[in-house]
Amino acid sequence: MEQREPNLDPENWDSLRREAHAMLDDMLDYIAQIRTRPVWQPIPDEKRAQFRAPLPQGPSDLRDVYQEFAQDVLPYAAGNVHPGFMGWVNGGGTAVGMLAEMLAGGINANLGGRDHMPVEVERQIVAWMREILGFPETATGLFVTGSSLANFIGILVARTAALGPSVRKQGVGGEGSKLRAYASAAAHRCIPLGMDLSGLGSDAVRPIPFDGDGRMDIPALKAAIAEDRAAGLKPFLVVGTAGTVDTGAVDDLDAIADLCAAEKLHFHIDGAFGAMAVLSPELKPLMKGLERADSIAFDFHKWAQVPYDAGFVMVRDGALHRDTFASPAAYLRTNAKGLAAGAPWFSDFGPDLSRGFRALKTWFTLKTYGLKKMGEVVAHSCALAKHLEERIRAEPKLELLTPARLNIVCFRYGSDDALNARLVIELQETGVAAPSTTTINGKLAIRCAFVNHRTRFSDVDAMVNTVLRLGVAVVAR
Repeated sequence: MEQREPNLDPENWDSLRREAHAMLDDMLDYIAQIRTRPVWQPIPDEKRAQFRAPLPQGPSDLRDVYQEFAQDVLPYAAGNVHPGFMGWVNGGGTAVGMLAEMLAGGINANLGGRDHMPVEVERQIVAWMREILGFPETATGLFVTGSSLANFIGILVARTAALGPSVRKQGVGGEGSKLRAYASAAAHRCIPLGMDLSGLGSDAVRPIPFDGDGRMDIPALKAAIAEDRAAGLKPFLVVGTAGTVDTGAVDDLDAIADLCAAEKLHFHIDGAFGAMAVLSPELKPLMKGLERADSIAFDFHKWAQVPYDAGFVMVRDGALHRDTFASPAAYLRTNAKGLAAGAPWFSDFGPDLSRGFRALKTWFTLKTYGLKKMGEVVAHSCALAKHLEERIRAEPKLELLTPARLNIVCFRYGSDDALNARLVIELQETGVAAPSTTTINGKLAIRCAFVNHRTRFSDVDAMVNTVLRLGVAVVAR
């Protein structure tokens, strides 16, 4: 009797096809009917306990596994697909992106390298982004998990520019201990973390004060650079921010570019969400100077609405970018022909050899919607923020802490921090809206970031009205 060799394909493809179609229909219904669901709801203890089950040793029926997902996972997601999700900076995704992710999963391509068409899809995105951002043909780009890794790559490229490729073998050494970087005090935490991971240490990035508009203080930056040079230190990098995480402020990128050119410093921009303002003709002027950066980090999974994850980094000097990461090995030898052709490989431009097909869902998104439609979505997010600002100014019980800078507004109810902290939790638990919190000038703030393309003016009004109603109730208690 012939022994069946093990594999993981289904014994009955027709049965799998029926299950697959049901799953797809359910997920399309989930997105189409998302307004009928709460943004977020707390996870019941008994549901959480189910995910403490022991490791499965034998098989389960696919339908049973899916039902567990549908009943115990799907209803308790963070909710950033929902139009009432207004916390942090999370994109809403699209049904088109979801379908593209399914197609990418079917191909199961590894985009570390080799000569296959998925690599050409990513190369096309790189070429498109050169055009969108105003970068030269020498620029290289790379999909990564998100802006935290993209910013880290920018820091490593700047380190190579300052210390040479030998730093990869010899370490930062004594010369590296003199390096200094500069970023706004409002910069994202991933900047000092990236300095830490690069071996330069988080203390090597000097925080620069920001002005009343949340922008890095350029005179203070100049003074810090001069002071460090006088002390025998070696300034090498300035990180500008296009859309600060707390308030959405945009640094004076053009002025920073001028300063970096004069001081011969690497100019990196953290444009996690703000860089995509270039998609909107009316917002693009706010990004003046973006095209002069030596490197830029941003996310397609925020304002560009690509499903998670789809971060991206672009480097002006492609040769420097490759010098920072290329690691020849016998088992990665490239050829002029055959499957091992197609050099340089994407693995020569980042830390990952195994890389998913993130480019496909981005390609589908750009091709399906086009830049004009996507620019309109970005501009609408900012219009929602302006509408919220106007509502706050019209309500005596609400205090505006930061006006609409791009798509973010910070405010609070009354003047008590504990009250506002409680109010945000209760607001999230209503399922109507889910903002986050931050601290502005020592005051706890309700922070609303509009990123989801599904959010309407009526959703903003519903959030404000619920804040006012809950505020009265919390004060009464």
